[in-house]
Amino acid sequence: MRALFIGFGNVGRKVAEILFLERDRYPAISLNDFSITGIFTKTKGALADMDGVNIPEALDDLREEGKFRYTNPRRTDQDIRDAILSSDYDILVELSPLSIESRGEPAVSYIRDALNSGKHVVSANKGPVAFAYRELKEIARKNNRFFLHEAAVMDGAPIFNLAERTLKGCKITGLSGILNSTTNFILTRMEQGETFHSALMTAQKEGFAEADPSHDIEGWDSAAKTAALANVLMEAEITPFDVPREGISDVTTEMVREVIQRGKKLKLVCRARYEGDGIIARVCLEEVASGDPFSTVHGTGSCLRIETDLMSPLIIIQHSPNLYDTAFGVIEDLETICRNG
Repeated sequence: MRALFIGFGNVGRKVAEILFLERDRYPAISLNDFSITGIFTKTKGALADMDGVNIPEALDDLREEGKFRYTNPRRTDQDIRDAILSSDYDILVELSPLSIESRGEPAVSYIRDALNSGKHVVSANKGPVAFAYRELKEIARKNNRFFLHEAAVMDGAPIFNLAERTLKGCKITGLSGILNSTTNFILTRMEQGETFHSALMTAQKEGFAEADPSHDIEGWDSAAKTAALANVLMEAEITPFDVPREGISDVTTEMVREVIQRGKKLKLVCRARYEGDGIIARVCLEEVASGDPFSTVHGTGSCLRIETDLMSPLIIIQHSPNLYDTAFGVIEDLETICRNG
């Protein structure tokens, strides 16, 4: 299988490191006939080679120069969309950043073009799932291709696979969870007496909060994940703009302390449920009781509670995920395609 990568940030590089530099550490990975024939980015340049990009060389370029060297023999000036439409590959691996303002673009168009060209797609970008899931899934179905996105929510924890493969016969009636690592980390630090701004600076210093953290602290990332989950697991057709949201920028240490004194914890909680013929979703600050599983989610952890019509609620809790977790989600999707595509 030959893959074309769009975006090669932390997640893309970690996937490449695991598959090409650390493979001996993970004997269960079965991607034995797998190559990356193109890597296209907006700011670091692009590489292409039908025999397979030299991944160690590409990673060295980024580590030493912050971009692909102009002297790299595989460097190309080919346009991203042209590469998607005209290159010879099997799987588009779409890893560009979330764009709320552009309603998931250009990732939505990249994925649409790839699927219409008969390619499989793996994406860790929640934008296309939050803004255009039904359309993209239908294009994939018509072309008998996969559109997989396990790493889009909860850093690769197998939530979409869990629902698709093990909840047959159940209708998912509700979802709730803590889905944004940055806000949960900040609130956890504030429980320990830190100010909001100090906790945010720590999150940025440790590398999981963006230089511009507005999507996280204003609730947009959580709204996008809520929409993505509702669209996939509950057959909704909503976008992040349909999800009323709260952020945490106005939370003070005093507010957190008062909630703790009441025996509770303050959490940014995502919810979606059926109401009549539609789906109601929201993101809001909630006081969570000490006995609630949500209260045990600390730092960068996350969780998801799934309610169905047939089974008791299921709760997935993920403690301290890192880049390997997200990379696993991408690799698991690649495994699915290589075994069944």
